[in-house]
Amino acid sequence: MSKSIIKVIIPAFNEQNAVGLVIDEIPKDLVDEIIIVDNGSTDDTWQVAKERGATALKEIEKGYGRACLKGMAHLTMNEPKPDVVVFLDGDHSDFPEQMPDLVDPIISNEVDFVIGSRALGQCEDGAMTFPQIFGNWFATTLLRWIFKARFTDLGPFRAIKYDKLLELEMQDPTYGWTVEMQVKAAKNGLRCKEVPVNYRNRIGFSKISGTVSGTFKAGYKIIYTIFKYI
Repeated sequence: MSKSIIKVIIPAFNEQNAVGLVIDEIPKDLVDEIIIVDNGSTDDTWQVAKERGATALKEIEKGYGRACLKGMAHLTMNEPKPDVVVFLDGDHSDFPEQMPDLVDPIISNEVDFVIGSRALGQCEDGAMTFPQIFGNWFATTLLRWIFKARFTDLGPFRAIKYDKLLELEMQDPTYGWTVEMQVKAAKNGLRCKEVPVNYRNRIGFSKISGTVSGTFKAGYKIIYTIFKYI
């Protein structure tokens, strides 16, 4: 049986102090390519990623989803195509060494899509704000009520079969990216699973949960996205 091709997409905005650590901690024997998408940083994020051996791309127009879409566009234009795509954040809040827990159920063809759930894992004190915790609970409750999708988190650390990812036809350019993927996974009948992942305080300042306006915008977009696909 041939080894599965696994590629990682990491959106990053002003993460020069964190992105190198994230790259270093990704299991190199597991992953074939690490793609860092610099989303308009004003610091040395792109340079650090390049120096650490990652494929460093730039997406000047701001937006978490836009950065993810840029990474996906890179996959479509280059060979070999991956079997599995992993997404995680570039702020060192996720634990990249837990990646096998996410990809193994996909490699064994048990499921198509795996969410790393912070709600099921160990969360460091202060790593998630109350609005984040409440927002995740509210959004996943809506997903269960409306789509019968049983998730406990909208966490950024996730893995999915590449062909299934393409079938989802992802579109959201900003904060609705993660929930769009989960809504469409449920609607498309993907076999989904959650695994516990740990979560720690990020390095640097959060562009979303670190401000009232960012929290409000993210919350609004998540709820809007859920109802958009009813």
